[in-house]
Amino acid sequence: MKSMENVNSLKNGGISRRNFLRETGAVTTFLVVSPGVLGRAGQVSPNSKLNIAGIGVGGQGGSDIEQVSSENIVALCDVDSEHAAKTFSKYPQAKQYKDYRVMLEKEKGIDAVVIGTPDHQHAIISIAAMKAGKGVYCEKPLTRTVHEARTVARIARETKVATQMGNQGMAFDGNRLINEWLDDGAIGPVREVHVWSDRPTHSGKLPLYWAQGVERSQETPPVPDTLDWDLWLGPAPWRPYHRDYVPFRWRGWWDFGSGGLGDMGIHNLAPVFSALKLGAPESLYASSTAVFKETIPLAAIVHYQFPARGSLPPVKLHWYDGGVLPARPDELEEDERNLDPEDGIIFVGEKGKMLVTGWGGRTPRLIPERRNQEYKRPAPTLPRSVGHHQEWIDACKGGPPPRSNFDFAGPLTEAVLLGSLCIHNGGAKLQWDSEKFETSVPEANHLLHYEYRKGWKLV
Repeated sequence: MKSMENVNSLKNGGISRRNFLRETGAVTTFLVVSPGVLGRAGQVSPNSKLNIAGIGVGGQGGSDIEQVSSENIVALCDVDSEHAAKTFSKYPQAKQYKDYRVMLEKEKGIDAVVIGTPDHQHAIISIAAMKAGKGVYCEKPLTRTVHEARTVARIARETKVATQMGNQGMAFDGNRLINEWLDDGAIGPVREVHVWSDRPTHSGKLPLYWAQGVERSQETPPVPDTLDWDLWLGPAPWRPYHRDYVPFRWRGWWDFGSGGLGDMGIHNLAPVFSALKLGAPESLYASSTAVFKETIPLAAIVHYQFPARGSLPPVKLHWYDGGVLPARPDELEEDERNLDPEDGIIFVGEKGKMLVTGWGGRTPRLIPERRNQEYKRPAPTLPRSVGHHQEWIDACKGGPPPRSNFDFAGPLTEAVLLGSLCIHNGGAKLQWDSEKFETSVPEANHLLHYEYRKGWKLV
């Protein structure tokens, strides 16, 4: 495994992840303000404003609410009033709640919800909202378990509400260029792909974004007065409060998140799944640093095998995180710096290679540079995005499905979380039977889901 100390510190030439939401195209402001009643597509006039509620609005959820603030923000829900205080203050007209169930029961006029809670709450809230006829925007990864991902996608199909996973890179022009160039045969049929992210490190270096590879603290500090700890845990197994979990530090704990793979794997694998029309893998295996009972390893590699899809050949897909990088391609120029340690993709085709830099498929190019210069780009075949969040708003008003709707997000999340499951199980090779919904290793199957705490259910 590549040492994290040896990873070069090449910076991403594009805008940062933090700045993306501020710099993406602005959402449209509609002139007619009479609210409609959402539910299924076509029940809201394109000229009406949606009544939107936010659930989990202290961090990324607050940024998502800002991106849809051209609509009516009517209610905000967060279990931590201190963490959510900034968002609460921005929308003083919005009613405030701690329990999303109370909010959904009382606020009958809500048309759509934005979910920015920790991963372990995504599925139960998404399903409750969809079954209530609300459009749902849910942050990534779509769920915490493979079973939840399958179930959320099914409920989305049954309820036919407008859905979108917080997978902002799916709106990038570069994401569409990858599809168009591969369809054009720029590098020939693709049989192998390498994808990486530095998370949970900073460009392969300490300190970490969040803790991984640690044991649980035995300290039991008091719960802050502003936090409802029982509601924060939701369906997850009970444990005493600790500052190691909130806010945001939860991502490295098995009970709440899925580490760098669940965080950035969704972003960086999405253009691969879209362009190569990938679905369920047929097998996978992994290697990692030490596997702890409570937390995800500091770094891991996951190897997926995908079957042929129609005329498309089988694909080997390799995921790297925690500062680990694939081998430097021979096609890079001798004087070119190493691979971007933060995020990237290498498509290996029969006629050449494509290197993608930046998270979410931002900037593709053929390598070596001579081929990139010589390649005659095809005419665009995919419509360009009106903006990631605006896609969802338009869909809630009867427009086309967003590019990261749950029909796409569900299978993508399943595959990502199967990788997480494989790591958690020690990395041994697993055969995956998607129809039977089971692995070839019986002791790994219990990781497909877990028993919710009393009082919580999925459907």
